Amino acid sequence: MNHGGRYILDGKIPVPCEDLETWARWMEERYIECAVKQEAVGEFWVSTVFLGLDHNWIFNGPPMLFETMIFRSSNEEDARRIRKAGFERVPAHICVDDAPITRTSTWELALEDHADAVAWAKGRLS
Repeated sequence: MNHGGRYILDGKIPVPCEDLETWARWMEERYIECAVKQEAVGEFWVSTVFLGLDHNWIFNGPPMLFETMIFRSSNEEDARRIRKAGFERVPAHICVDDAPITRTSTWELALEDHADAVAWAKGRLS
């Protein structure tokens, strides 16, 4: 069996998904379930999500299926830079350059990463 690194959630448990069409339909129709936790922390937006694809690019160890990132609202300087690069659409949120980005294999570990990211963001507000 080859699931191509595709996973869906059974509750909070990632399960391999062999069929591409089934996986794509699940990701499209149930994308809201992919948000593990998201919250505003002052000027930051902390987001932890289920990716649906294994991001363990070294193929050693468990699949990396959950990601935590910290964003900030985009501003006019971002818009100028993005448009200068040839893009028309400016995203509402931009990844914070020096913020940690973490990936993990389980919902429970993703919640721990999220709590660490919230602590990082709160520390930056001081």
